[in-house]
Amino acid sequence: MDVADVSEVPDVPDGWERLAPGVFRRRLPFLDVTVGVVVGEDGVLMIDTGSTLAEGAELRERITGPGGLTGGRPVTDIVLTHGHFDHVFGAAAFPSGEVQVYGEMTLDTYLERERLALRGDAVKHGADPRAAAQAADALVRPANLIDQRYELDLGGDRQVLLVHPGDGHTTHDLVVIVPGNPVVVFCGDLVEESGAPQAGPDAAPGDWPGTLDELLRLGGEDAVYVPGHGAVVDAGFVRAQRDALRLRS
Repeated sequence: MDVADVSEVPDVPDGWERLAPGVFRRRLPFLDVTVGVVVGEDGVLMIDTGSTLAEGAELRERITGPGGLTGGRPVTDIVLTHGHFDHVFGAAAFPSGEVQVYGEMTLDTYLERERLALRGDAVKHGADPRAAAQAADALVRPANLIDQRYELDLGGDRQVLLVHPGDGHTTHDLVVIVPGNPVVVFCGDLVEESGAPQAGPDAAPGDWPGTLDELLRLGGEDAVYVPGHGAVVDAGFVRAQRDALRLRS
């Protein structure tokens, strides 16, 4: 498929892209982070939450506020694709009594252990120090921990699959697969388009290419693959990134 077929369309709020019926994403200005939204009959799923509490609060308003993406319906579920600050620090902007937060099985202990390191990483990447400290203090740890895979029912015919396809960008990566036409795969930072894939101290470079093989198996040849940073891509892009990672490892 041509990735241009899923570009911005005029009947969704400004700044959002509709990738498939009821499936949207937004590129945030800070670090070009992607967040996703999947709308079901009963629930609204958000994928990642931005880099600060203020960014999370702005996203909540753009999703649930007047003229927002869901027409006033609240976010009921949040999936954190991994524990880096630019994907998790906005989660505390969503009322804890209203949302269920999901992460890979080891994410909870990772966030507790790395809280101060995440604050420092946010500042190093340009976040305001006070905003980074506030977000680290309010850090949300997932109450729903996924061991390999879990099917999340959002109501109607909208079920999404949460999968740990293997280690790669981190050892706790979680992807979101949304069945439909097309299938949409939210990859987190297992795939990056706006820069080379980043491998920090919590990465598993030797496992990463095989994890992308599994991601391709799960999504299929015609899926829309949504990187953690940058424009949506196709299976050919994911294969090329896999091959480049294999040469690096």
